[in-house]
Amino acid sequence: MNAPVVASASPLLTNIPSPPQGVWYIGPIPLRAYALCIIAGIVLAVWISSRRWIARGGREGTVVDVAVWAVPFGLIGGRLYHVATDWYKYFGPDKNPLDALKVWEGGLGIWGAVALGAVGAWIGCRQRGVPLPAFADTVAPGLVLAQAVGRLGNWFNQELYGGETTMPWGLEIYRRIDPGTGLADPIAGVAVDPTPITVVHPTFLYELLWNVGVFLLVLWADRKFRMGHGRVFALYVAGYTAGRVWIEMMRSDEATHILGIRINVFTSLLVFIGAVIYLLVVRGKREDPARLAGKPYPEDIPSTAAPKSGDDSRDGAADSDARDSTAEAKPDDENPESKPPHSDTKPADSDTKTADSDVDTSDSDTKTSTEDAKSAGSEDTTADSDVESAEDEDKPAKSSKDGEDAKTQS
Repeated sequence: MNAPVVASASPLLTNIPSPPQGVWYIGPIPLRAYALCIIAGIVLAVWISSRRWIARGGREGTVVDVAVWAVPFGLIGGRLYHVATDWYKYFGPDKNPLDALKVWEGGLGIWGAVALGAVGAWIGCRQRGVPLPAFADTVAPGLVLAQAVGRLGNWFNQELYGGETTMPWGLEIYRRIDPGTGLADPIAGVAVDPTPITVVHPTFLYELLWNVGVFLLVLWADRKFRMGHGRVFALYVAGYTAGRVWIEMMRSDEATHILGIRINVFTSLLVFIGAVIYLLVVRGKREDPARLAGKPYPEDIPSTAAPKSGDDSRDGAADSDARDSTAEAKPDDENPESKPPHSDTKPADSDTKTADSDVDTSDSDTKTSTEDAKSAGSEDTTADSDVESAEDEDKPAKSSKDGEDAKTQS
């Protein structure tokens, strides 16, 4: 560690203080700020991703179902990458290999987290029946924002910082000790002296701010160009690695070097090139929202389970009541229970005969109406003959009267 420096070289200089401790105890249970920041980042990423997934046409709950696989795989992958690249911290003389399991002390490589987390996401997407590229595009903004929140854990652990600086935003590093033993403990110890031992570049803060910028860039590009088929995720990777290259070169903490350059610089460059190639090669419209629905949930499938034994009697009674009500609603000729046994054919014949008799009756009615019309006609004829008879009776009377008048005149 560097020699102590003055925290404020001038009245205008204001440094960023480190937290005095990063671990608190609730009885025997340690409450670690680094773990809390990681958990907060995961919760934030799941929340943002769920909203984006539903907005794109997916179903609520799918992101959580896939995260159940992706998050554990990502944590394991991140730790494996860290142990592989910083192996000398855990293996060798005076080293304890079991320290490689102490995730709470920091040390999660983003490259391993993304690589193995993608495997877990692939498993989850296959189970839900949704396309992995569309899911990756959905979670990309939330993932880079979760990385920004996780960097706050490095601040509490006093790690991931750069070389000494006199800039106003320099980070103060304190000496932490174990209150019980008085020995130095940079992670779980407490700073008892407020005088910083050095002021350094807060590279954790640089990466935090860069990640927030990538978050805004990815959201803007996705809304403007409606990117799909994993291109949003590729943009996130390219944006993040572009910043990681120059930030990594500013760090002064221990790391594995190749040709005098930190190994994460080489990794960032290779991943950046791969992401840019993917952006240039892959084309196509955003996935159809219908594909994001995935497989149906159990509650979407109608239940076909057999009724319980205790409910058989009630179900039977209900069926009997239904049959009785149906029987009452039907006429007697349609109610099977009202028909005498062995008379399936005869009622049909009788119905036919009845129909024939109805036809005969209607015919007779027609004949009767015709006869009535004829009788009415005959009555009219009789009336006419009566009128003619009356006229005939008047004629002799008139002729006799005329004869008498002729005699009188003669």
